[in-house]
Amino acid sequence: MDRFTAVERALRSATPDALPGVLNEGLGAYYGAADVTLLMADYATTILQPVATLPYTMEPLRVHTSAAGRAFNWQQPHTEDLPEADSVKVHLPVSVRGDRIGVLSVTLPAERLDADTERELLEIGEVLGHEILVSERDTDLYLQARRATRLTLAAEMQWQLLPGRSCMRPEYEIGAQLEPAYAIYGDNFDWSTSADHLTLSLSNGMGEGIEAALLTNLAVNALRNGRRAGLSLTDQAYLADQAIYGQYRGRQHLSVLLLRFDLATGATEIVDAGSPKMWRLRSGKVEQIELDAQLPLGMFEDTLYTAQEFRTEPGDRLVFVSDGVYNVASPVGERYSDHALARALTSTRLLPASQVPRAVLHELAGHRGAIEADDDAMVVCLDWHGRPDDAQ
Repeated sequence: MDRFTAVERALRSATPDALPGVLNEGLGAYYGAADVTLLMADYATTILQPVATLPYTMEPLRVHTSAAGRAFNWQQPHTEDLPEADSVKVHLPVSVRGDRIGVLSVTLPAERLDADTERELLEIGEVLGHEILVSERDTDLYLQARRATRLTLAAEMQWQLLPGRSCMRPEYEIGAQLEPAYAIYGDNFDWSTSADHLTLSLSNGMGEGIEAALLTNLAVNALRNGRRAGLSLTDQAYLADQAIYGQYRGRQHLSVLLLRFDLATGATEIVDAGSPKMWRLRSGKVEQIELDAQLPLGMFEDTLYTAQEFRTEPGDRLVFVSDGVYNVASPVGERYSDHALARALTSTRLLPASQVPRAVLHELAGHRGAIEADDDAMVVCLDWHGRPDDAQ
């Protein structure tokens, strides 16, 4: 049995809470690692927190100023020389199909690090990512390591509802973020892919706190129920609309933008039922896409929805924002305008999709200044590559 296989098998057979210990033992025995640290990205994606004894973690690292953060941001191994003679620390991304989870930092004797070792460690990071996602069903260890402070109950509900914060396959890349990360309540996003289609939903529930979170949970699960039953996009909207109206009788409603992309052609169906806005960056030009607005979900009984046709082309970047972005005011009362958002999308055009939401929200925080946010904000970025010719 080769060393990679030995470590992989050890991880797959470990109990959910034992992954860090098994990893430390295996990398020490087979790769000569002197130190192994698993760092989890927090909900705001601003720090990386080492997994340690519950309920505590060791000192966190900043995502944007640390060597480990470079590996996390760019999803590439990053090596730093250590003061100790002949030692290096290799930082490796831990992710699953583009969903960035954290970083694996391994300290090795310099002579033990070569191209084969780096490749194997990178693959071990991928195996570890899958094992963490599976283990989170049975332990709180990794979820607790992700939080820099306590989540509100509404935020706990919303984060558990999300599919992830990023996703990647040959046809597209998605990055998404919610703020304030530890007190989010009404905004949400969801996606699902099949062999032929990507379905994406962006929702913005009215209200605050638990009420908003409960409304969004009902809506997202109703949309999933319709999607998994094989209903059309318009029927998914109708089902969710009736579920919300049946529960609230028009007292509460939810804005949603539904999109269904044909992976082979880029043909896109859209149902615009509310406030999330859609922007497109194509050939260096940023523009807001005006859609056919329809009633938010749950306002009236038996509302019928229609889908409009749209074409997404290879190279397009689509960005979706909630009203918590474009309604933000500066300390002097100036709203975050369409012009400011267009400028932010232009300035982030070279970043990968996974980094765009965090960058836009950072600029938004600068515009708001010291004023506390009075609404949650959502940014979702979709880079459309189209299906490769050899896969058609």
